[in-house]
Amino acid sequence: MKKVLMTLVTAVAAFLAFGVASQKPASASEPHYIIATDATYAPFDFQDKNNKYVGIDQDILAAIAKREGFTYELKPMSFNAATQAVASDQADGVIAGMSITDARRQVFDFSTPYYRSGIGWATAKDSKIKSLSDLKGKTVALKTGTAGAQYAESIQAKYGFKITYFSDSDTSYRDVINGNSDATFGDLPVLQYAVKNGTELKVQNPKDPFNAGDYGFAVKKGANAALLAAFDKGFAAIKKDGTYDKIVNKYLDAKASTFTGSAADNNSVFGILRSNSSAFWTGLKETLYLTIVGIVLATIWGLLLGVMGVAKSKFLRGLATTIIYIFRGMPMMVLAFFIYIGLPGVIGVKIPAFTAGVLTLILNEGAYTGAFVRGGFNSVDDGQMEAARSLGLSHAKAMRKVIIPQGLKLMIPSFINQFIITLKDTSILSAIGILELTQTGTLIVTRNSQGFRVWAIIAVIYLIVITLLTWLSNWVEKRTRA
Repeated sequence: MKKVLMTLVTAVAAFLAFGVASQKPASASEPHYIIATDATYAPFDFQDKNNKYVGIDQDILAAIAKREGFTYELKPMSFNAATQAVASDQADGVIAGMSITDARRQVFDFSTPYYRSGIGWATAKDSKIKSLSDLKGKTVALKTGTAGAQYAESIQAKYGFKITYFSDSDTSYRDVINGNSDATFGDLPVLQYAVKNGTELKVQNPKDPFNAGDYGFAVKKGANAALLAAFDKGFAAIKKDGTYDKIVNKYLDAKASTFTGSAADNNSVFGILRSNSSAFWTGLKETLYLTIVGIVLATIWGLLLGVMGVAKSKFLRGLATTIIYIFRGMPMMVLAFFIYIGLPGVIGVKIPAFTAGVLTLILNEGAYTGAFVRGGFNSVDDGQMEAARSLGLSHAKAMRKVIIPQGLKLMIPSFINQFIITLKDTSILSAIGILELTQTGTLIVTRNSQGFRVWAIIAVIYLIVITLLTWLSNWVEKRTRA
């Protein structure tokens, strides 16, 4: 048991070290920062047809960094996760079309406003809804954390509509297009960009935005004053020499195909596959890497929990039961957010997203593995232990020589099944910014608005990999029974 425990600790430490080493080190002469962003917010933050992070926000940040002599590592994730990453010191700043509000000023220090926007609302093209009053009793789809969501919440009681929330803009748009919701609210330029890019919505107030407000770059309140000062100084410079206007016009005036690709690239499954093949392949490799690393370490941890679960010691059995109960009962996304966003605020150490993802898989999948390992050992006939003890073997030796080998043979199908479950569960880790297959799909959909085709491709990729794993499972099971 000590050897197993030491192996687990060593492996986790190695991956923690890998995660830290994977972050770009700061040069001796240039300050280096980690900047969080929401990469699903075109035209401010998104991936272009070459899978590069672009947009008004990204070009402004790049221009300022070049002028002010600092480097940065971009961390794309959901908007809420991005802001929480800064609040928990996982990132130094956030640029994500973030509206400056009094409530947010309590948590963040903001830069000079770099863009003035307002709220728009949209319905399906053929909708009979023409005014806010028509929304009474209807459902409105909102992206969490946005100014559009805050505005809709502020007028909900007045106009009597219901609200449903989503973590990205495209899903909220699709909910309206598919008829599940009746309208959506969002920043007007974001809505207009989506419509320009082919999203089948009708903006109801194209020239009369509600609740105009400013966007700002943000850092944690009282922290990173040098970064904030550099942003303000650089912004003043690009505003003065015309660089800022060029950046804004580049995205608001350009044809959608400039960044999304041609119709041939987006209007068919084969076109999407061809134009995004490298992105799909990169996402699949990250998914498989997470799965393999996660399942190996989770298996080690699960075996340890399983052995503890059948130990003679009541304390060890109780400890194993408690650990399994806690991590089986905790939703995986909650666990991922706790490790990546909550824990660093307590321990004072940044945890890279990859490391947080691996730890999430170890604790969650390891708990399930521990449960069936314990059950597998308990399923071995009691007579096997009695026979081993009657031959003079100690309890520990009887477990190691007799019970564990028989139990492991019975568990092989369960191990393969857990491998498949882990593969699918890696998609949840997209919430903390890991660019696996599901997050890859989200970024592509944000760019080309081809949700049905892209998610069909993602589903088929998962299905192919899972089918191959199922065949492997059947082959291994047959070999072990032979």
